[in-house]
Amino acid sequence: MDWLEEATKPVFDQLTALGRNKLASMYRNCFRSTWDTTLQRFEGTVFLVTGDIPAMWLRDSSAQVYHYVPHARKYPEVREAILGLLERQFRYIALDPYANAFNREANDRRNHLDDTSWTEEARPWIWERKYEVDSLCYPIRLAYHFWKTTGSSAWCGEAFLRAVKKILSVWETEQRHGEQSPYYFRRDCRRASDTLSHGGHGAPVGYTGMTWSGFRPSDDACQYGYLIPANFFAEKSLEQMEEIVEALLPEEHLAGRIRALRRQVEEGLSRYAVTEHPEFGPVYAYETDGLGHNNLMDDANVPSLLSLPYLGCVPADDPVYQNTRRMLLSPANPYYYAGACAKGIGSPHTPPDYIWPISLCIQGLTATDAEEIRELARMLENMDADTLLMHEGVNKDDPRQFTRPWFAWANSIFSEFIEKAVEYMGR
Repeated sequence: MDWLEEATKPVFDQLTALGRNKLASMYRNCFRSTWDTTLQRFEGTVFLVTGDIPAMWLRDSSAQVYHYVPHARKYPEVREAILGLLERQFRYIALDPYANAFNREANDRRNHLDDTSWTEEARPWIWERKYEVDSLCYPIRLAYHFWKTTGSSAWCGEAFLRAVKKILSVWETEQRHGEQSPYYFRRDCRRASDTLSHGGHGAPVGYTGMTWSGFRPSDDACQYGYLIPANFFAEKSLEQMEEIVEALLPEEHLAGRIRALRRQVEEGLSRYAVTEHPEFGPVYAYETDGLGHNNLMDDANVPSLLSLPYLGCVPADDPVYQNTRRMLLSPANPYYYAGACAKGIGSPHTPPDYIWPISLCIQGLTATDAEEIRELARMLENMDADTLLMHEGVNKDDPRQFTRPWFAWANSIFSEFIEKAVEYMGR
């Protein structure tokens, strides 16, 4: 019995005892997906492809292994793999903190040669250079979770320190994007969401204290530059970063700088994140520009507004979050779809009427109602098109119509959700 079979045995056995044999197979298949199909050991580190794209995203790679962290205490191979991944992530951030996806080697591979402000040193390593705040949050979240779970700080070396300093510099710079940012991004493409407007600098923004993002975690351009869920995530990451440097790197004297930035982001969120909805009352906006414009929606990709409690940013019973949740899971969200197969949140990144299993898993991981959790597990069980795996987007009326047959992030978060959901299935 390998470690994956042993680690999944308790939940697998619970599901089979309940007669949910297909769900048990899906759980084990999805749990194994990242380890069996995407993990590449290379030069003392670990490179994780996202699935059917041969590149490593900082966001996806972190989310792909998050469900393995509790098992790092028992299994040395898990511990070493996550340490190898963190080392590679921190090296990438130090190389170019504005990039979101990287090559395994400096091979200059990518789908598009974009017009952007990369350096000649970094360019061969970069698959894509869409600047997304969450790309810098996810490795911090993974390192913090690994530290708190295992007690190991083996990842906290020079690469981590260089990455932290780069993250702070970028987030501080992007508080005044229009005045001091060196970043621009232009792509010759058919989809407007694949490039930034206004000469590659994005729509104008005012100062808010928050930090600007060019793109959403979907890799689609932001309509307004202050992405609210990403700033909540940044605030949480700064809190974790402060705790790490105070405990493990006190000689670097970084805690004050981190604390000051966190307070500025927090103040910006307090002032600009909440808006009044005529039906739902005070709700969180998805994006704002600090100039009076808000975008009310949610996207399936995480960080999303729906995911805020999952990321530890707000309590699940926060009244504004609850108002926002009701709005997002209704036709008031332009990317909420309901059909014969499923109902839930999709994304402008995929065709209309396509619901993302990731968003259904996040809905379940943030739900407190047992019947809602059971219903979400039932929907997901019927959305695999008999592949025993998750996909990117699935047609609301026909699970045989889906995007991305190999999408490891969706598989990982599905197994994470089922580990919660199984406790509600026998009730």
